[in-house]
Amino acid sequence: MPSSQALINSDVVTFGLLTSILALIFYTAKSEHPVCKRFYSIIPIVLMCYLLPSLLNTFGIISSEDSQLWRIAKNYFLPASLVLMTLSIDLKAIARLGGKAVTMFLTGTVGIIIGGPLAIIVMGLISPETLTGAGSNQVWKGLATLAGSWIGGGANQTAMLEVYQYNPSNYSAMVTVDIIVANLWMACLLYGVGKSDKIDRWLKADTGAIDKIKAQLEQYHAEQSQALDFQKLTAIFAVAFGGVGFSHLAANTLSPFFAELSLTQDTILSSHFFWIVVTATTVGLAFSFSRLRKLEGAGASKFGSLFIYLLVLIVGTKMDVMKAFEQPGLILLGIIWMAVHVGLLVIVAKIIRAPFFFLAVGSKANVGGAASAPIIAGAFHPSLAPVGVLLAVLGYALGTYGAILCAEFMSRVS
Repeated sequence: MPSSQALINSDVVTFGLLTSILALIFYTAKSEHPVCKRFYSIIPIVLMCYLLPSLLNTFGIISSEDSQLWRIAKNYFLPASLVLMTLSIDLKAIARLGGKAVTMFLTGTVGIIIGGPLAIIVMGLISPETLTGAGSNQVWKGLATLAGSWIGGGANQTAMLEVYQYNPSNYSAMVTVDIIVANLWMACLLYGVGKSDKIDRWLKADTGAIDKIKAQLEQYHAEQSQALDFQKLTAIFAVAFGGVGFSHLAANTLSPFFAELSLTQDTILSSHFFWIVVTATTVGLAFSFSRLRKLEGAGASKFGSLFIYLLVLIVGTKMDVMKAFEQPGLILLGIIWMAVHVGLLVIVAKIIRAPFFFLAVGSKANVGGAASAPIIAGAFHPSLAPVGVLLAVLGYALGTYGAILCAEFMSRVS
């Protein structure tokens, strides 16, 4: 509805309401009250961040029609989150995890990239009507957001929403697929943790390296921890929004250049926002090779996570929750897609004799990102949680490139 018909028609008031909702969600999520603990064991935090703003929009309390919040979110919060999340990548620490850990993570990434196009091909045979749509309603554009989520995380997911200009009112269906399918797989992995010894025997895996990794990571994170003072706080914000400014500068130059070339004028290379996303990710990666990476010890990625949650809240205001279950065929498509991802992981794990731990964490570092990978890793042993964090951060870096590659494949087969 138009903003004039909404109960709240001020962006400033709406943003204040959204930040209050975010604080309330995390306060209740961390509560020891049995009702809260039970509730969040079933409903993920990120779903609440999408759901509550969408309900405000659906029932006319707020309106996104004339709002400028999304413009601010995509131009400031999103590239800032990409810079800060990729800044913390420590390739040396990832290398210390061993070849099998990285191989399983990359296998999971490849499984998502090829799984999307394959799922579209299969659904075209089973239920062609599921794939109908034109313009901004084309299903493959919505699935591009799913690729961003399943390779990187919330920032990559939102980036794909803007890069491919998918209709935000239909976005609820994609979020539903993401939540349902990802959490079904999460449940399977948690069940597998209790059977990991049997699974490792079936995989003929060598589990001796895991104990060595535990000791290495405990020592590394103890050395990197820093107190957050005002100097480091300003440095984090300078890096984040300096990267944002450079990303916009690069996009202002590169987008018109490719738009004028006959070979690329109608491709994604001519998209202004595409270059913002790619540049922000690349800037973060470049910073990770410098002394600026030490800002992670002061909590750089925590600020990146905050920007991601603000993104999710603002995206939620553009969603129509009533459309979430209008296309049940999309859930089947998501299951097929996930089956390709899982099948490839099992095959590679069997070939290289990788422990189930690397399979599980490599998968969730893609599909669940920083929210789920440490949970899975910690389920094996609390000291292993940092393994999930390290691989999940690598996922943020690959999420932009991998999701775009997957989306382009899906556009070809649709």
